[in-house]
Amino acid sequence: MILLASNSETRAALLEKFGVPFLQKGCDFDEEQIKADSPKNFVYQAVQGKFEVCEKEFGLGLPLLVADTVVTANGEILRKAKDKEDARRILETQSGNKVSIITCMKYASPAKMLIDISATDYYFKPFDERELERYLESGEWQGKAGACMVEGFCRPYIDKVFGHESTAMGLCVEKLLPFLN
Repeated sequence: MILLASNSETRAALLEKFGVPFLQKGCDFDEEQIKADSPKNFVYQAVQGKFEVCEKEFGLGLPLLVADTVVTANGEILRKAKDKEDARRILETQSGNKVSIITCMKYASPAKMLIDISATDYYFKPFDERELERYLESGEWQGKAGACMVEGFCRPYIDKVFGHESTAMGLCVEKLLPFLN
């Protein structure tokens, strides 16, 4: 049994899919305070900050798992959209482009520690404007790094992919599983 220190439904679904027993509790960390010179540095700092807060709050009675994800295109970090217009701008940046989704995770127990940064690169075909409007209206983009859902809206636009889909969904389970055994 591990403690997933995240409110992410997608991360929880990944652990369930791969048969990892877990409890889920989120904790608060202000990512706005991070000053980073690269997307990898940003997610690393976010995970380290979240881990410190969650370890103080929950301890290591159960192994603790923390993760963060960032989306990048054209060298820009595409954070969670603030509103619908910001989501439109972020998604238009991804349309017809290479998009890298970078996830950092930290797993720790009293006996083991794993820190991993993984990236999955997607090459998207241009988004259909009507479908983009429907997606924006649905609100499904809210709370998603880069307003992106590779398991949802973006799926039909994937031209090529390099890396693990789980990384793009917020947790590189393929790298975590061997570490748990």
